[in-house]
Amino acid sequence: MGEQVQAGWRQFSLREKIGQLFVFGFHGHEPSAEIEALIEDYGVGGIIYFTRNIVDAKQVHALSAGLMASAKRSGRSPMFIAVDQEGGMVSRLVKGVTLMPGNMALGAAGSAGGVFESAAMCGEQLRALGINLNYAPCIDVNNNPDNPVINVRSYSDRPEVVGELGLAAVRGYQRSRVSATVKHFPGHGDTSVDSHRDLPVLTHDRERLDAIELVPFKMAAGVTDMIMTAHVCLPALDPSGVPSTLSQPVLTGLLRGELGYEGVIVTDCLEMNAIDKFYGPARGAVMALQAGADMVLICHTASKQRAAIEAVVAAVESGELTEARIDASLARIMRLKEKRAVGEALAPWAEVEPTLDTPDQQAAARHWSEASATLVKNERGLLPLRREAKTLVLWPEIVTVSEADELLTDDGTLGGRLAARMPHVTERRVGDADALHDLAAFEQIVFVSYDAAKHANERELAARLLAEAGDRTVAVSVRNPLDLLVYPDVSAFLAVYECRPLALESAAGALLGEFTPTGRLPLNLSAEYPFGWRWGE
Repeated sequence: MGEQVQAGWRQFSLREKIGQLFVFGFHGHEPSAEIEALIEDYGVGGIIYFTRNIVDAKQVHALSAGLMASAKRSGRSPMFIAVDQEGGMVSRLVKGVTLMPGNMALGAAGSAGGVFESAAMCGEQLRALGINLNYAPCIDVNNNPDNPVINVRSYSDRPEVVGELGLAAVRGYQRSRVSATVKHFPGHGDTSVDSHRDLPVLTHDRERLDAIELVPFKMAAGVTDMIMTAHVCLPALDPSGVPSTLSQPVLTGLLRGELGYEGVIVTDCLEMNAIDKFYGPARGAVMALQAGADMVLICHTASKQRAAIEAVVAAVESGELTEARIDASLARIMRLKEKRAVGEALAPWAEVEPTLDTPDQQAAARHWSEASATLVKNERGLLPLRREAKTLVLWPEIVTVSEADELLTDDGTLGGRLAARMPHVTERRVGDADALHDLAAFEQIVFVSYDAAKHANERELAARLLAEAGDRTVAVSVRNPLDLLVYPDVSAFLAVYECRPLALESAAGALLGEFTPTGRLPLNLSAEYPFGWRWGE
């Protein structure tokens, strides 16, 4: 493998060299005709899986085997097979594996050892399914409550905490022979615009960037296999107005030069509007490579993928890009593929299946999920819940259109989990405050809070509920703990940071006093509820 990778790539044609610099996504649960054609024509460097490609672990194993076979049949180099498996809410693969808690939950648990263990176990499962590259962890510092895209994907609002836990995650993934990718350089945590939709601009000066945004990346730069760029414009680093993904001062000057990073730089997807709307993936690919990126990610459209490769070919042929520049990136990519044994044959499914979702993995995930549960308030002593009391579990309707479709069954909700332990539980989903009724019939009410700052109906529902039944209402935050600032008068507030089955199980246990919540706020909510806060101390 090593000799073939190191010696063979210099014999590639120009298109084959450039093909190795691209990671593409496709649609379907089997290799599509379009992606197989791209592999055959160019020798694509990597493939990325999304939820659209995934049914369960067994199907992913077969898909990875099929893609590896396609590359081999075409005489192409082995490919990275990548996924965004951050844990918690941002997880593409959830069936047939043990899903680990997400970053903010692990930040609340506050254990670098727990982050390492979670990442290592996640990595072991990914590697067994043919996935050798994880676009995780996210090491953006969550210091903007209005951030629409990072939020609970961040460990904390403290740069040093994010850096320490992010570094533990990198080491865990790479211990399992899965390349880690820290993202989104040089920082996406303080944006109020989603780069999927538009181009965010951060006006912070360099001193501020050095004190906050860049801290975790400086800590990770010597360890992580990859760094992913952010489609964020930072005039203090590059006054030209281009996003960091396309900025030579950011990628070559700052990341390579000042931070001394020698690994692979990969772009975020160039079909996100921050690039697609202003440049297009084809022109963006050329600009990203000029800036110093090594790999270009284009996730969705085959015609744009093919056009981007051809645009880079044309740029080299015209002299806009040099072949030496292509070779420098290709050398980094091939070294990493050799280091992580990319292309190693998959074990048969019969051997893989017993290594997935094992009792040890389940126990670790459960332990760190429970360790993350944070009791922020319990002023009226409403917790633990009284098991014999008539209990209403109330969800704002917004949750039913969120990421977690599998939670819509009765046994998949928080109410279902409480009903398994209590005799008198009613669960309702309410779209607006006017739909509230019969509150007087319930002795205790659990309001499931999701992201109230962003959803008016959730805010209105909470306000009406607290006005009519605030003396017996407990709020459980299953995503954004900043919801407490939206309704500060609630008497009891429990945060579990994600709306996944394991987090809901932890919430049920904490509500009923089956364990004492030991998690601490991983970010500053207010002067009254600062970083590190938990009730009773």
